[in-house]
Amino acid sequence: MWEDRLTVFCGIDWAERHHDIALVDEAGTLLAKARITDDAAGYHQLLNLLAEHGDSPEDPILVAIETSHGLLVASLRTGSRRVFAINPLAAAARYRDRHGVSGKKSDPGDALVLANILRTDMHARRPLPADSELAQAITVLARAQQDAVWARQQVANQVRSLLREYYPAALLAFQGKQGGLTRADARVILTLAPTPVKAAKLALAQLRTALKRSGRLRGCDTEAERLRNIFRAEYAHQLLAVENAFGHQLLALLKQLDAVCQAADGLAEAATAAFHQHTDSEILLSFPGLGPMLGARVLAELGDDRARFTDARALKSYAGSAPITRASGKKRFVGRRFVKNNRLINAGFLWAFAALTASPGANAHYRRRREHGDWHAAAQRHLLNRFLGQLHHCLKTRQLFDEQRAFAPMALPLEASSAQT
Repeated sequence: MWEDRLTVFCGIDWAERHHDIALVDEAGTLLAKARITDDAAGYHQLLNLLAEHGDSPEDPILVAIETSHGLLVASLRTGSRRVFAINPLAAAARYRDRHGVSGKKSDPGDALVLANILRTDMHARRPLPADSELAQAITVLARAQQDAVWARQQVANQVRSLLREYYPAALLAFQGKQGGLTRADARVILTLAPTPVKAAKLALAQLRTALKRSGRLRGCDTEAERLRNIFRAEYAHQLLAVENAFGHQLLALLKQLDAVCQAADGLAEAATAAFHQHTDSEILLSFPGLGPMLGARVLAELGDDRARFTDARALKSYAGSAPITRASGKKRFVGRRFVKNNRLINAGFLWAFAALTASPGANAHYRRRREHGDWHAAAQRHLLNRFLGQLHHCLKTRQLFDEQRAFAPMALPLEASSAQT
């Protein structure tokens, strides 16, 4: 077992086409080094090198690497091996400075640095979580869907900026509606009439047909009449040739907008379908403000490895909802965290905001924090902090959210409840 052989640590300097490997023992002696290619042959070479130095399925060699993603990491995580992702800037570069001030750097040297970080500071490092296959799939889908939503908003902002240059009627027609320019009817009608001149010539029948083609089922006559009145109103115009050029640019952007809208919708369906298959979905959906898509995003960032967070405080720190204290001498400052999981805090703010209308206890908690002097964002972060503590407890004990138990102390004045905690 572990005590029967020499303890070996492996460091891998990751690159796009090749990877440098270094193996050290407990004393820091370099046992082996190699450079492998980023393909199946290279992965087999690495596994053979580890096996030569005592690696086995029952007692695998620990590995430190600069990334947490990719096929190499997936190959290493097969079985019970613990893999540590070391930030190259926050850890590796600082550790290199401890042993030399010349500033020299090389890929084999970085692999040796990673192995030594694991040898000396493993107690301060956490291995990659042992999430289930389904949880990892949900992570991929939920993050891809969020990226698609961000891309959709980016392209929509470009469309909006372009319309301000020559087509104010389009902004007046669609900007105030839910979804704005990303709505299906907005995209269909703007593709049909990419310039104000063409829009003014649209008949009611054409507008009704376009609305039905976009998927609208009710109120087509009323909406068509509203759009015709807007398009035929009087506006300032660009020169005709310039307006037509803007129209060509708009059509190009609308193709991009259609693509990202379809991608976001398709990924949302896939993510929610996978989310409902997970055993944690029932617990997450029991919380006010969490729907299938937002629940999938939360699960994607938390994973389902219950040993990942030792307590609720660790989860809150990871999410960035817990405050951080900076104290030196007579100075003491308590503020928000800047190093956090940005995807989780983004989903968390949406969760806390939606919970204000879904949960009386959450709304009362938020209002009390505002009355206490918190700004909107601080009050939301405080509410999210409370929700994450409750979520950690529910996942650990396999209980559903209970509104009465979750916000029972809120009947007390804020000063009294703070004194009791």
